[in-house]
Amino acid sequence: MNDRNEALAADRADPLAALREQFTLAAGTIYLDGNSLGVPPSASAARAQAVIGAEWGEGLIRSWNSAGWFAMPKRLGNKLAKLIGAADDEVVVTDTISINLFKALSAALRMQNARDPKRRVIVSERSNFPSDLYIAQGLIEQLDRGYELRLVDDASELRAAIREDVAVAMITHVNYRTGEMHDMRALTEHIHAQGALALWDLAHSAGAVPVDLNGANADYAVGCTYKYLNGGPGSPGFVWVPRRHQDAFSQPLSGWWGHKSPFEMNPVYRPDNGIGRYLCGTQPIVSMALVECGLDVFLQTDMQAIRRKSLALTDFFIELVETRCKEYGLTLVTPREHTQRGSHVSFEHPHGYEVMQALIARGVIGDYREPHVLRFGFTPLYLRYVDVWDAVETLRDVLATESWRKPEFAERGAVT
Repeated sequence: MNDRNEALAADRADPLAALREQFTLAAGTIYLDGNSLGVPPSASAARAQAVIGAEWGEGLIRSWNSAGWFAMPKRLGNKLAKLIGAADDEVVVTDTISINLFKALSAALRMQNARDPKRRVIVSERSNFPSDLYIAQGLIEQLDRGYELRLVDDASELRAAIREDVAVAMITHVNYRTGEMHDMRALTEHIHAQGALALWDLAHSAGAVPVDLNGANADYAVGCTYKYLNGGPGSPGFVWVPRRHQDAFSQPLSGWWGHKSPFEMNPVYRPDNGIGRYLCGTQPIVSMALVECGLDVFLQTDMQAIRRKSLALTDFFIELVETRCKEYGLTLVTPREHTQRGSHVSFEHPHGYEVMQALIARGVIGDYREPHVLRFGFTPLYLRYVDVWDAVETLRDVLATESWRKPEFAERGAVT
């Protein structure tokens, strides 16, 4: 595409174009941050009102049964399962991604300890999302059994780092900063060949790229719903466990929702059968109900169609930035190869933070990650080709005029 009219023509031919109407987007905003927080589905406001006004306001406590609140974590899990290559009753929507990671990592370490107590290493990447590393560090400190977190500085070092002493490889499928994507099937096969377990973080994968957890024979996975799945700020995460591991799981957070019969009020914990044992405490129903609005849009298409558009959008963006902004010091840090790229694109710039703030002030919303990285997310459900064209034109103007040098753009907010 060589001009804006060609981008508009691509939008007219886009088979996913009608799905944009099911989202609430402010006029004049080009939203390239769905990889951090998705936009609200149009159905979300009415759903929230129904939960608060009717189910809570009128049904009150009866709604745990009559409105299906109690069954919601598993019901939503079955909808989400279709997007990540999971089977029914292998996913629950619950808790935060960090809490779910703690549960899954703890379960994996206990499983390995029963098999081979000499395995005392967790392998991950130093560039992994910091919360994942913090959870692993905290769990190691709590266990106090000589466990070690082994971090590699480059993805090419992962295979060599997974050796006979490794219990679990804790891998993020798509890197949060660069957008680099691992080959889940091949890496899981290597992890298993070394006798380790594969725990995958799908924070930047679920709803963004095709995922086949069962096809890859993975062991555990966690993810969130507030990014590409458009569940809302702070919406619950999810945890996936294949049936072959479910009943071997020992819950480190043994709350009453994971009990086999929670309303027996038995003082002794007995874990539920299957995926239910991965629950912990009472669920955040208002927030959880909104997750379904996003999932229902996904179920009107499929991940292959989403992936095709994602790659077309990101290819278009990279090409435009490199041709129309080539003299302004931007360096691509996202892989060009389709098999190695998620659904966001990152460029480095020496004044990345200021440039991003100037873009946001112009209605082009991406985000910034240290060091010097401008990050742009592409959500095919609501993003258009013309948005990509207009975003790059705005970026070019910000760089050419050096409007990013205004003092207000250097002021740091609590969230970048």
